[in-house]
Amino acid sequence: MSRRSELKLCDSAFELVDKRQKTEASMEHWAIFKKGLELPVNSGTLPAFSEKWTIASAISEGQDTSGTGTPGYRFTGTLHEYQLVGRHLPTEKEPTPKLFRMRLFATNEVIAKSRFWYFMRKLKKVKKVNGEIVGINEIHEKKPLQIKNFGIWIRYDSRSGTHNMYKEYRELSRNAAVEACYSDMASRHRARSRSIQIIRVAEVANADVRRPYIKQILVPGLKFPLPHRVIRAADKSHRALFMGSRPSTFY
Repeated sequence: MSRRSELKLCDSAFELVDKRQKTEASMEHWAIFKKGLELPVNSGTLPAFSEKWTIASAISEGQDTSGTGTPGYRFTGTLHEYQLVGRHLPTEKEPTPKLFRMRLFATNEVIAKSRFWYFMRKLKKVKKVNGEIVGINEIHEKKPLQIKNFGIWIRYDSRSGTHNMYKEYRELSRNAAVEACYSDMASRHRARSRSIQIIRVAEVANADVRRPYIKQILVPGLKFPLPHRVIRAADKSHRALFMGSRPSTFY
């Protein structure tokens, strides 16, 4: 990446960070850095600028900045499905505590463990302090190249209350279906991912599909028009970069 592209990325990231931490001295330092000069060491605001520069660099590289002290800037990646097994720590009163298994969708194992303890506190009154995770493993799709219908049962908090909902999606995997659900809820209902709880994800047969926007895809003999057909020469030697007449590609 050239220096101009790097400065453009970091400049946009710095503007995001600077909305919350804006000082005249920091902006002066940023202007000095863009010119390729060295920053003054004897400045009292240099540590604040260094912290902001670290955050701006992380944002420009697409990293997660949730642990850098600047809330609100999180870059979520591809979802993974994890199976976690946990329990309460053994005590004299209960030497063999009951095991609890949970399947969660998260971007990594750290977030999956955090969500696991969140639900354990809510449902079973077991906290991370007095509990332990026995095992965690990722669940992979058995047939990731086969299209399937998925039904998702969710519960989400809107601006007016808590609602239950059933949605259907046509995707290649359970992870892709949950990602589509998050995007759909954000666009249609302005629901944040933190306010959505996935209750159940199940594969649905074609005969059991309920939603019309999925049924219209399952019509036998379904065909789609080809409105923009580009005709090209079969042999590369017959192709030309410039033509004497404008081709017509719409039928």
